[in-house]
Amino acid sequence: MFGRWGNVLPEPTQNAPGPLVLVVGPSGAGKDTLIDAAKVHFAHIARLHFVRRIVTRATSQWEEHDSVSEADFITLLGIGAFCLHWHAHGLSYGIPKTVETWLAQGDTVVFNCSRNVISQAKAQFPDVKVIRITASPSTLAARLKG
Repeated sequence: MFGRWGNVLPEPTQNAPGPLVLVVGPSGAGKDTLIDAAKVHFAHIARLHFVRRIVTRATSQWEEHDSVSEADFITLLGIGAFCLHWHAHGLSYGIPKTVETWLAQGDTVVFNCSRNVISQAKAQFPDVKVIRITASPSTLAARLKG
C-alpha cells in the first residue's frame, strides 16, 4: 500500500532541509484515510511529522484538525502563526509555522493540502513532494453524500 510513499519519505539528514509532502486531491478521495494509515505504518520514524491543520470548521470524526473561529484564524494569520494558508469551500485552512523548524532540522513533514497551494509551497520550500489521491466521480459523490 505504501510502496510509492517510500520514494518521498527519505531518511532525514541534518545537512539539508527535509521534504514537505503535500497530500492533495478532491474532497472525498480518501486523503485523510490514507494519512491515518500512514501514521500507523510509519510510526517507527521519529523524524516524520503528520501535521494537524487549523481549520474554521467544527471538529469531526472524519478529519483530525484544530478548529478555530474565523476571527481567531484572522488573528493567527496576523501574528504570523502559519507557514501556509488558504481558503476553500468557504473555510480557512492554516499550517502551523512549526513546520519550518522541522524542515530546517531535516525532518519530513506530511499534511493534507489544497491543490491550489502547491505552487506557493514549491516557491517557499526547497524540497516539496506531492502525492495526488484520486477516486472516480461516483465514489467521490457517494463519500461526500455520506
